[in-house]
Amino acid sequence: MAGKVLGGRYTVQDRIGTGGMAIVYRGLDEVLGRTVAIKTMLPQYANDPSFAARFKQEAQAAAALSSPYIVSVYDWGKDEDAYYIVMEYLRGTDLKSGIRKHGALDSKKVAQIGSQIAQALSVAHRHEIIHRDIKPQNIMVLRDGNIKVMDFGIARAKNSHLTTDNSVLGTAHYVSPEQTQGKELGPTTDIYSLGIVMYEAATGKVPFEGDDAITVALKQVNEQPKPPSQINPNIDPSLESIILKCMQKDPAARFQTADELYHVLRDYMAGRLQAVNAVTSVMPVASGGSIGGSKTTPILPATDPASTGGRTSRSKPATATERALRQAEERERKARRRRTLTIVGFVAALAAIGVAVAMLLNNANSMRSVPNLLNYTQAEALKQIDESNGFFERGEVTSEYSPTVEEGKVISQNPDAGTKAKRGTKIDLVISKGEEPKETVEVPDLRNLEPSEAKAKLAEVGLKGESGDSVYDSEVEAGKIASQSPKAHEKAKEGDTVTYHLSKGKESVEVPSVVGESESAATEALEAKDFEVEVAYDYSNTYDKGIVMEQSKTGTAEKGSTIRIVVSLGRESIEVPSVVGYDQANATSTLQNAGFAVVVNTQESDTPAGQVISQSPTGSIAADADRTVTITVSTGRPADDPDSGGDGGGASTP
Repeated sequence: MAGKVLGGRYTVQDRIGTGGMAIVYRGLDEVLGRTVAIKTMLPQYANDPSFAARFKQEAQAAAALSSPYIVSVYDWGKDEDAYYIVMEYLRGTDLKSGIRKHGALDSKKVAQIGSQIAQALSVAHRHEIIHRDIKPQNIMVLRDGNIKVMDFGIARAKNSHLTTDNSVLGTAHYVSPEQTQGKELGPTTDIYSLGIVMYEAATGKVPFEGDDAITVALKQVNEQPKPPSQINPNIDPSLESIILKCMQKDPAARFQTADELYHVLRDYMAGRLQAVNAVTSVMPVASGGSIGGSKTTPILPATDPASTGGRTSRSKPATATERALRQAEERERKARRRRTLTIVGFVAALAAIGVAVAMLLNNANSMRSVPNLLNYTQAEALKQIDESNGFFERGEVTSEYSPTVEEGKVISQNPDAGTKAKRGTKIDLVISKGEEPKETVEVPDLRNLEPSEAKAKLAEVGLKGESGDSVYDSEVEAGKIASQSPKAHEKAKEGDTVTYHLSKGKESVEVPSVVGESESAATEALEAKDFEVEVAYDYSNTYDKGIVMEQSKTGTAEKGSTIRIVVSLGRESIEVPSVVGYDQANATSTLQNAGFAVVVNTQESDTPAGQVISQSPTGSIAADADRTVTITVSTGRPADDPDSGGDGGGASTP
């Protein structure tokens, strides 16, 4: 999975956590450039159509929750066979790990955590979302000490049946009695689970342990928790009473809203808490009629003198007259009792006859309203019919596709809900098969099309189009489509959305000024901006050899275009022709043809007269230097030289 891009936007990086239903990865939102957490559902859940539909609904609902104590859900989607949720990336540790590491927490800290969770639940409950899986593993403690509640919505999508699989044992430790019994759930379900979270935070232990999930779940229903103070004597009694009120078996005995619980915890932390009602006195049921830790004392009947033979301690024996009066009173009392019983029996008999007659009449002629079975599962709907004690009967059950009703639930019924019907009426049900499978189509190529053209082309094959972020593309005119996801010619299902990205044209970037830089430095600077570099060389009387003296573009230029730079070869030089040994005429002609002026000196020498014996300068000179060459021409031997045949020499110029 690492390196995969989901939804054309989220790059999956390293794995950071694994749960019973999903794997969580660190990722990068390529559009916004921020780190995110990406939760991908395990295949066995993603392949369940019922789960997938609920996942979609709940992910959208969770994304709508806004609270400083709820992890933000940014996005969700499906990429190939993988469902994913993109969430806020949190830096911290889960509460379960914190309790394992530090043990029982201070009472005020427990109240602070409970208060923040209650505020998160209050927001969710106002959106009619029940978390159903509040546990320390889903509470992230941030570095600043505050918390964030995770997995809103996903818990509702889970299969709620308990198994002996150890992977759900953690949830069983925090599940409410009504969840275990499969009853209808409400906000008080989350409050019960929060009570257990606070219990564990305050004591370092969960209230119920067992070898498997079933054992723990049964204890949630049938056993009372040990008071937290028996585990941690340092717990504040007021906090203990709050926790135990949350954990009442009867939902009606708990705090009724998360907001109510939040205000109680707030008052406790502020020292304003007066009292929590007596229902918080929760103790294991004791023998001898003891409930809630207080024994029930039986009220005994007053002592009847007749029952003791007319004697009481230290009483005098009754006279014969007194005994006769008492016996007469006793006979009268028994007579009155017999008359009363006779009357009561007669009235009861009349009432029983009346009830029997009424029942017969009711069974024969009564009408009842047909129950509303819409959106129940097939099993739930049939159970409702059966629980009418024979008044309604099962009718025909058929199925059909539905774009709005989840697979396996009732789409319609006959007779309609609320209709008055007689005993024995059969109720027909139509069960949803889920959304009708969509036809697979080929995604058209949208490149170089206008948005209106693209949407029309997509509509032809039953697809939708939406615009994504614009991109630079030097080959596509600005305002036309440069790229798309899914790509052209890939397969998609009818009704799917194709995201296209409009071209912003050629991308222009700032061109670095490299004049005066060395050739290597200039090339490196330009290539760093994604320019191609073309190098030319020329002489310069201004720039030293190897230094850039010109560049073809400045300011801004198209990214990836070519920038031409001219590098100095230094000062230009020219070669001075060597004319030593030439006669004067040839030497002068050669130099003048090469662009030099000629100055001629003469000098006596052994070299034959008229021949060049030296020149200045020789070799090469700068192109802009003085171009005058002085040559020295031999005049032969001196006149007084015995071998000379002439007079002394002198100097001459052409």
